Amino acid sequence: MYRKDLITTEIQKLAEVLARIMGLKLEGKLKDAQEIFNNTMENGFTLPVDILESDDLTTFKTWLQKCNFPPEKLDSLSEFLYYELGISTERNQSIAPKLNLVYQYLADEHKIVHLVNLHRQKTIQQYI
Repeated sequence: MYRKDLITTEIQKLAEVLARIMGLKLEGKLKDAQEIFNNTMENGFTLPVDILESDDLTTFKTWLQKCNFPPEKLDSLSEFLYYELGISTERNQSIAPKLNLVYQYLADEHKIVHLVNLHRQKTIQQYI
């Protein structure tokens, strides 16, 4: 029960950060939004930005398997990555395949498939 409460609290904090990032983007403060996004990737998800921005999917896949996150945290990561799409073509081509791997990992390893994620998988195919 205690672990579940910790995970829930962590997910709520990440949701607040995501809302802040989206607000900054709407205000046109893209540099500030990117800085918070990068900090969240590294500190909240222990995902080095160089792995996220790399074209090497194998490194990201290895990181994904090693991180051993609960499905709730992986779902939160997918939210962050999904809302990062659309910034630029280069960014889309970097993020979309990794987001697809997160959705696939949730389905294969945790047997979790959300209708929203299925729809998003179809949407991100345009970026791959």
